[in-house]
Amino acid sequence: MSDSSNTAPPTTSTAVGRVWERVTGHPAGLSTLFFTEMWERASYYGMRALLVLFMSAEVAKGGMGMDDKTAGAIYGLYTAFVYLVSLPGGWIADRLLGAQKSVLVGGIVITAGHLTLALPGKAAFFVGLVLVVIGTGFLKPNISALVGELYPEGGARRDAGFTVYYMGINIGAFVGPLVCGYLGEEVNWHLGFGAAGIGMLFGVIQYWFTLKDMGSAGRDPVKQPGDPGKGGLDAGWYWVAAGLGAVAIAVVLGLTGAIDYQPIKLAENTTFVIVGMAVVFFGYVFGFGGLDATEKKRTGVIVVLFFAAAMFWAGFEQAGSSLNLFADRHTDRMLGFINFEIPASWYQSLNPFFIVTLAPVFAWVWVGLSKRMLEPSMPVKFAIGLMLLALGFLLMVFAARIAVAGDSAAPFWLILTYLLHTMGELCLSPVGLSSVTKLAPKRFVGQMMGTWFLAASLGNLIAGLIAGDFSLDEEGGEPGFLLGWAMRTFEMDVLPALFLQIVITGAVSGALLLIFAKPIQKLMCGVK
Repeated sequence: MSDSSNTAPPTTSTAVGRVWERVTGHPAGLSTLFFTEMWERASYYGMRALLVLFMSAEVAKGGMGMDDKTAGAIYGLYTAFVYLVSLPGGWIADRLLGAQKSVLVGGIVITAGHLTLALPGKAAFFVGLVLVVIGTGFLKPNISALVGELYPEGGARRDAGFTVYYMGINIGAFVGPLVCGYLGEEVNWHLGFGAAGIGMLFGVIQYWFTLKDMGSAGRDPVKQPGDPGKGGLDAGWYWVAAGLGAVAIAVVLGLTGAIDYQPIKLAENTTFVIVGMAVVFFGYVFGFGGLDATEKKRTGVIVVLFFAAAMFWAGFEQAGSSLNLFADRHTDRMLGFINFEIPASWYQSLNPFFIVTLAPVFAWVWVGLSKRMLEPSMPVKFAIGLMLLALGFLLMVFAARIAVAGDSAAPFWLILTYLLHTMGELCLSPVGLSSVTKLAPKRFVGQMMGTWFLAASLGNLIAGLIAGDFSLDEEGGEPGFLLGWAMRTFEMDVLPALFLQIVITGAVSGALLLIFAKPIQKLMCGVK
């Protein structure tokens, strides 16, 4: 988030940084960011793998005893706000703290959040979630920006630096569920949450002791301070204090029972709020942004990307909710030859494992197709991603039929589903990020990137609401419109119909993108 013109190599490096430079050829500061992000993602995905399982587990087994609808709604709200608070988190770094300090503050708050989750009690649980959300908002957008600032020259070396950095993300995402999942499911839920906090603490300590390897990259805010208020404070701090105060009051009112928050209704209303934010923003850009004809066409493509990405994440993020519950309740996880039952949360490590192994393959395929003038266009890649998502859930329809018949599904159903979903992610996510930066009008690039966070946030909310229907039966509640239609039309039980509705929405969205791929490509006006 900070100005790359401020970037300067460190005058002295730590021993770790010097070894990193010799071995990798990349700046010493990348080592600092690599390991910080590795520990942060290990803590985030380790805790996320336990979240729905803990909330829906019986109180007698140490859980919170929530029904699936409530657990799914809370899961959706939590993961949605993790993305939403990245927007003010980036603003605070730009205006007030600088990216370096923002990452440090974020890491400390995340650590406090996970360690609070390790304490028993309803109050500790919700306070812990709020702290993790706030901390992630400080850390996540700014640590990525710092990677870019280490390479002011740009070019292929910068791209290679981001590739190394993303390896750290996926190593952490792979290890986190294995460690936290085992401790949480097999020993004690709160010990699993505590392990996530210890992991983030390691990341903070490592970041602090190697921070000088960053030099001046992201050390200072980009923008000049605003008009100081009393005591010479930047006026922006009063907005920060007001925002944090409002959050604190909302949490206290909820915990004391002064306000009865209803997670399901809150998640539904927040969904409309996010859509409204997107509509207002794009309406402003089209109506008052001073766009020329070409910019309007390209911005129209970004609108299409926004809704397509939201549809994808709504299915993809079932990984931590409905697919996690399926692994826990309906999958044969026994390894008979060693008499060991695989924790359900361990399946959350499949996606990062497949990312690490398949990302180089996809990069090679796209380059090879490009040389032969056969590389699919951006809308076609999006369509492929949605189709692969739908195909993965089609497998889960058959797995769910096995579960409904009273048998446990074999592990390969989930393994193949995660494989297909990872392939879909590799078709859609990197392409989407790159396309937004290329299509957005120059004066709106940062704000347009914010719409990517909004799309992910919207998708996560919808994912949580969909997952809430996991154990719904016709006597126990009313299914949503599409779920009810699938149940009636195909005479399906709830579980297969739940997955079928995602198959239908994903396949239809992908088909529409394929049908309109050429018109969308024309609107891009030469951008590839």
